[in-house]
Amino acid sequence: MKSDLLKPKEVAAVLRVSVGTLANWRHQGVGPRYLKLSPAVNAPVRYRDEDVTAYMRSGEQEVAA
Repeated sequence: MKSDLLKPKEVAAVLRVSVGTLANWRHQGVGPRYLKLSPAVNAPVRYRDEDVTAYMRSGEQEVAA
């Protein structure tokens, strides 16, 4: 079974931001949706591929004709 869960380092590379920026976005409640793998404060974070894609699409702008 192929996992569609991405690590922060992978998402940072796709979005061309730092892992620290992703952490700041999570703290601020912005950026792509994410999952915590347990309720612990320092639990690993993962991102669904479709959530990262949706986040990128939400930033698309229409070109005025």
